[in-house]
Amino acid sequence: MSVWPAWEVREGERTTRWLHVRLEFADGARIDALATVCDGGVRVEDVQARPALTLEDLAVFADWIEGPLARASAGPGSGDAAGTGAHRDDGSVRPRGPEAWRFVARAYREAQERGADPVLAVMDETGRSRRGALRLIGRTRDAGLLSPRHARR
Repeated sequence: MSVWPAWEVREGERTTRWLHVRLEFADGARIDALATVCDGGVRVEDVQARPALTLEDLAVFADWIEGPLARASAGPGSGDAAGTGAHRDDGSVRPRGPEAWRFVARAYREAQERGADPVLAVMDETGRSRRGALRLIGRTRDAGLLSPRHARR
């Protein structure tokens, strides 16, 4: 995976970075993307893939590039990036896989007990967008750490 800066916008203390991402595979497949990194969150702005990606592949792609993009945007000259943990702006590493699911389940339940919106709580704890938080909550449900959303009849 190659990551290189496109441009950066600073507004007061807030900085938004746009990064180019390229993945090239041995079979000739290639994915080019433009992503933004702002306030610890990563958003994919544009993707071009040969062959085309399914929606499921696109979701996996977004999760997979999150850590390398956060690291690449954290410092200048961070061209090629690889890895598994996603770094937050405060320097901590966001958990992945089963650790993330336990983290999400705890944040979700604590918000429910307080009477707060559990999705917003997961967004705050993980730094993800609403869509990313909902995807994590769904995976946490699938792992059996949260009750199903709807009771089956």
